Amino acid sequence: MTETITSRPVRTGTPEAPPALGGLGLFTVLLGAALPLVDFFIVNVALPTIGSDLSASEAVLELVVAGYGVAYAVLLVLGGRLGDLFGRRRLFLGGMAAFGLTSLACGLAPDAWSLVAARVAQGASAAAMLPQVLATIQATTTGPRRARAMSLYGATAGLSMVAGQILGGVLVAADIAGTGWRSVFLVNVPVVLVGLFLAARAVPETRSARPEPVDVPGTFLLAASILTLLVPLTEGRAAGWPLWTWLSLAVFPFAAAAFYAVERRADRAGRTPLVPPSLFAIVSLRRGLLLIVPFSIGFSGFMFVIAVALQQGAGLGPVAAGLALAPLAVVFFLFSLAGPRLVARYGTRVVPVGAALQGVGLALMTLAAWRSWPDLGLVELLPGAAVAGAGQALQLPVILRVVLSEVPAVRAGVGGGVMVTTQQASLALGVATLGTLFLSLVPGMGMRDALVTTLLVQLAGVALTGLLSLRLPRTIA
Repeated sequence: MTETITSRPVRTGTPEAPPALGGLGLFTVLLGAALPLVDFFIVNVALPTIGSDLSASEAVLELVVAGYGVAYAVLLVLGGRLGDLFGRRRLFLGGMAAFGLTSLACGLAPDAWSLVAARVAQGASAAAMLPQVLATIQATTTGPRRARAMSLYGATAGLSMVAGQILGGVLVAADIAGTGWRSVFLVNVPVVLVGLFLAARAVPETRSARPEPVDVPGTFLLAASILTLLVPLTEGRAAGWPLWTWLSLAVFPFAAAAFYAVERRADRAGRTPLVPPSLFAIVSLRRGLLLIVPFSIGFSGFMFVIAVALQQGAGLGPVAAGLALAPLAVVFFLFSLAGPRLVARYGTRVVPVGAALQGVGLALMTLAAWRSWPDLGLVELLPGAAVAGAGQALQLPVILRVVLSEVPAVRAGVGGGVMVTTQQASLALGVATLGTLFLSLVPGMGMRDALVTTLLVQLAGVALTGLLSLRLPRTIA
């Protein structure tokens, strides 16, 4: 299978050479990568205001978060396949335009259920846009340029997740033109307009020369697997764990087994299934994905839990709750810039060092919560947040580079889709598991002890990430 690349705006100087992704094009696709991740976390500090304004129950508010995350996770691999088939820039432009429209629908939602529906559509739009980012980077860069682009992608992903929560708090408190919580969605519209203008000028078109058709059975079975796991875990506690949640969880292993069987049969028949099992023969991809799961579960669970604890327990407003994590974001950004040089010198050994630093930072935040509660804010969390940010910056960008380092260019869309699906499903699972654990413990233990217990559980996940990172290849191809 060969790769076809066409573009008007970017030239490399030699007629025979395929167009490369220039600096402006890289900025544009990274902007597209930031938008969906920012929007996954931007609502965390806005949820209390949304609930009050729309008279939404706790279960419906959880759907505002979960509806976006589940739709996003379910459709990501399909989005990557469609980019291979119809052109990645075309899907990127279409997905970004739809993301802007659905963000507008979220911002104008008249009631809670309209907001949930708009969030589901927004997640689907993000799933069309994001896989094209990684696939375009894989198809239009090589060597050191690809390493730099992937490092910047990892830095963008991590920073977006923290910045989203900070931005959400600032926007809710600013109450721009009386929009209140609606501004956390409406802010996307001008950003999308700029992104569309830049993408049309600077992002090259790429696609597989002989793309495979969409794997319909695989798509449905992957959707069934993700839905039967994430929906009951997210909604179960607020709904009182009715019978349907247990039946759904019971169906999950059968749906997952059926998905694997169908994909393996298609792979052995020479077709390209939605998620080719043969792709997992690549050691770097397989071991990198194993690291993404506990890292992402812990990251999203922490962000959700700390937002609830600071606002409902410590009594902070949305700005103070968001800015309490500013040290984490700043240090993450600074260490991300140094990451490529450290990897060039020490290889993937920086990942277990990062896990150790994150563990120390998380322990310091746990101690601060235990000693200072309820006076917990920016000052008390600063040392731990700064150390944890440094540790996370030494892990996430490197892990993302490792996962895709040996994926062939002709499978760029599939490989990118598998990676971001794993990441997004794990982010949603983090809110569903650590968030549910925390909220279930609060009535019996109180907010402080529930927070400390949940942070200790996350600390165990950080330890698992550190141990798994010891099995990574020493160098990145």
